[in-house]
Amino acid sequence: MKFYLIDRIERIEPGKRIVGIKTLSLAEEYLADHFPVFPVMPGVLMLESLVQAAAWLVRLEQDFSKSMIVLSAARNIRYGNFVTPGGILRTEVELLKIDGDIAKFKGVGTVGDGQTAVQGRLELRSFNVADFFGPAAAADERIIAQLKKQFKLIGGPEALAQVSR
Repeated sequence: MKFYLIDRIERIEPGKRIVGIKTLSLAEEYLADHFPVFPVMPGVLMLESLVQAAAWLVRLEQDFSKSMIVLSAARNIRYGNFVTPGGILRTEVELLKIDGDIAKFKGVGTVGDGQTAVQGRLELRSFNVADFFGPAAAADERIIAQLKKQFKLIGGPEALAQVSR
């Protein structure tokens, strides 16, 4: 199962920050198991929402040159409020430093009128599949093409266009 935890990019300031949203639907499969009588978004998925938002900033900084971006460290993660069906998790992630294939961020996810749901510091590592499996893997181009399509679907180009206005 693949989780897409950024439905829409609201704002991007390349090299600085990104704001995205995830609208939680009762149709999310994991809610059936994560407290069936009190469905809430699992904390690890709130954290993953921050990671996915941060990954878009990395992709822009690297001009989509890496096919894989993974969480390599999460520090000082704190949870506050629940995200329930019908609620919107607003993720705001700030780039602190990018050095080669390592990027460091601080992020916060809020619900309702700005109540903190999740916050913490993240470290992401980027690489290509070919770095580990050799050029014969040839998956990188297909993965990057799919990521570019997804970026368009979630409003990335429109968010970038707003910055230049």
